[in-house]
Amino acid sequence: MALVTGGASGIGAATVSLLGAMGAKVASIDLQPSAEADLSIPADVADEDQMAAAVRRVHDELGLVKFAVLNAGIGSFSPIRSMSVDEWDRVHRVNVRAALIGMRECAEAMSDGGAIVAVTSISAFTPERGMAAYSTSKAALAQLVRVAARELGPRITVNAVAPGATDTPLFSSTAQLPGYQERAAARSALGRLGRPIDIAAAIVSLLSLDWVTGQVLVADGGLSLYSPIDPVEALEQ
Repeated sequence: MALVTGGASGIGAATVSLLGAMGAKVASIDLQPSAEADLSIPADVADEDQMAAAVRRVHDELGLVKFAVLNAGIGSFSPIRSMSVDEWDRVHRVNVRAALIGMRECAEAMSDGGAIVAVTSISAFTPERGMAAYSTSKAALAQLVRVAARELGPRITVNAVAPGATDTPLFSSTAQLPGYQERAAARSALGRLGRPIDIAAAIVSLLSLDWVTGQVLVADGGLSLYSPIDPVEALEQ
């Protein structure tokens, strides 16, 4: 039985669909309803009481939690000099606080062991202007995964997937930035933007690995391999 936060759209929805196609019973915990989950629970994943109640309901209605995907997240674009503390708190509340709560509640529910995968981002490792709140939240999540892997082993594995530029509703706002999506696709070693199913496949792969824990799997089509000082670029112009 699998649980996915943020399972109503984007990477979460693709993960719900893929897990279901593989025969798993799947619950989605999201403010929006999921069209494909066996159980769709409306909840604020960053609210302790709501998340605890949601996990209990999943257990009561679908059975023992074996897999958990902590995917819920929000974006932000604000330079440091003009960023409000409210904006910072808003992003960290969903991207880090919610993951901590979800990790804690799911670990308690996994009485027979299990696997947890969180969704971070390559932005956790790259300094992008205007992305301080988002990038630091995803960096914190990556470190949370490593600490949790130490604490929750040997019964539970904890890993993360770090997507790059992926064609999701969250990423769609970048269409307002001239040429941004085209440049991201061109800089990927595989020559395109990621698709939600690409990331879902990486998530499901990690869920199935019993001897891997505390790792961050970069699933970005090779986008993070791009170098701004690559000498061959000069020869290609």
